[in-house]
Amino acid sequence: MGAEVERSEQDFRQAALACLDGLYRFALTLARDRGAAEDLVQETYVRALAARHKAAPDEKLRSWLFVILHNVWRNERRRQRPRAEPDEVERLPAREDVAAALDRRTAGERLQQAIDGLPGPFRQVLALRYEEELSYKEIAEVLDCPAGTVMSRLARARLLLKDALRPFSLLPGPHSRPGLGEAAR
Repeated sequence: MGAEVERSEQDFRQAALACLDGLYRFALTLARDRGAAEDLVQETYVRALAARHKAAPDEKLRSWLFVILHNVWRNERRRQRPRAEPDEVERLPAREDVAAALDRRTAGERLQQAIDGLPGPFRQVLALRYEEELSYKEIAEVLDCPAGTVMSRLARARLLLKDALRPFSLLPGPHSRPGLGEAAR
């Protein structure tokens, strides 16, 4: 019996380690600091190993680990002094600063800066959907919210990104540069 228990723990450890890169990326999205992200992932593994008897089947293990990670992060934030989430407008960098900085960077860097400027809930759904490729249902489980909330946050995040990136594109809109016909008027 002892060898069987040891074997299942080893299998669990291997399956959980296969999720390491994705967990670290999401932890970095949440914590926005490498050291804190590493601590989050480590605490996630400690808690998951202790609760492995409650673990979801292999096909759901990944999302179960993301739920643990999100809960660890949320609990850590609660332990720290409560802070008000900055206003959405404050989180987006000033247009002049963005224009100067983004002219020196590639499109990928522009996108990352725009994502970093989003409020936490929008960054989280983007990371889980597009970096970790979780389904809406899995994201809802990780963030402990309804799937409809996930969908609306994703839609809002896309709109905020589009608006933040509009000054650097040729898309028509309130922040685009006038074309030749408009300048002549």
